[in-house]
Amino acid sequence: MSAENYKGLAQEYLFENYARYPLTLMRGEGVYVWDDNGKKYLDFLSGIACLPLGYNHKAVVDAVVQQAHQVMHTSNLYYSPPSIKLAEWLVRHGGLDKVFLCNSGTEANEAAFKLARKYQHRLGRHEQMKILSAEHSFHGRTLGALAATAKKSIQEGFGPMPEGFIHASWDDTAAFCELIEADVAAVILEPIQGEGGIFMAPAEFLQAVRARCDAVGALLIFDEIQCGVGRLGSLFAYEHFDVRPDIITMAKGIANGLPLGVVCASVQVAKALQPGDHGTTFGGNPVSCSAALATLENIVAHLDHVRAISSILFQHLRALQSEFPESISEVRGAGLMIGMSLNIDAAKVLEACQQRGLLLNVTAGNVLRFLPPYIITEAHVAEMINILRAVFNN
Repeated sequence: MSAENYKGLAQEYLFENYARYPLTLMRGEGVYVWDDNGKKYLDFLSGIACLPLGYNHKAVVDAVVQQAHQVMHTSNLYYSPPSIKLAEWLVRHGGLDKVFLCNSGTEANEAAFKLARKYQHRLGRHEQMKILSAEHSFHGRTLGALAATAKKSIQEGFGPMPEGFIHASWDDTAAFCELIEADVAAVILEPIQGEGGIFMAPAEFLQAVRARCDAVGALLIFDEIQCGVGRLGSLFAYEHFDVRPDIITMAKGIANGLPLGVVCASVQVAKALQPGDHGTTFGGNPVSCSAALATLENIVAHLDHVRAISSILFQHLRALQSEFPESISEVRGAGLMIGMSLNIDAAKVLEACQQRGLLLNVTAGNVLRFLPPYIITEAHVAEMINILRAVFNN
């Protein structure tokens, strides 16, 4: 079946809420993927950070197949070894004290909001219920997560938004911290904003927010859904900034392509949720948890490589910026989460990259986003740079 036929079927039977690229992807191996015409693409987006080990990683595939042959679902009415092993692994490697498992990033953030409010409620702080987030943030598309996302364009038509969510710019640390008062249950921050354009929070800002939260009894939530799970060269993003939050949310790459969301919390905070307070039918799915264990064990083995290849990638991207200053205004980010801000039409650049066999995407209007798998080599970096150079030369 041709790509046009798939496109026609999709338009007939699927909701049309995605502006999909004109590509039909059929299979992948390592850092490459092939479309239905057999064309090969170098994937420097990795499923929007969901494939840190690339396509068809043997250890992950083996873990999935083995678990699928045992049991694919049990529900949370019973104990399930893969979920328990995953929680233990996360805690032992820096994931605070306790773990809640769900299905996606937005669900993890919703759980974090409920946890923060319930924590304050159990302490008798019934008025301490606001959630403060940063401008240019993105925390998900369910109503609570949408309310925490300071982006009016994606809220339009879905109102009224849930109450108790406020936003401020992190460009003014003092003004942001002044909003953290006795009515704020928690502050949620992406240490590096992904959808917002790959902007890194200043370390001194995060430190100031941590101190202010401590002063008023508010909780600090790090949304590490895109920037965590090794992408910055440390397993958790908070380690990169040396600021320890009370709650961490993760998803995307944690199970290398299978759906899984995670909330990590300190033991004092986790105690706030008692039986009946929150739950999920598929959270902690045995297959996803088995995939996550295999993924995480391999990510830990790749962290030195992530840091090394990141340095090489930044060097080449900034050299390209020097070569094409009229087209490229800035290269920013950390680890393997990089944004290239353009002075020219980013959509046209992206289309030209796809035509030449390179997958990236555009965020925040004019920013090329690089989220490659952790298994890229210098040869892959060189291949990607050669494609970009050809695009900018045209």
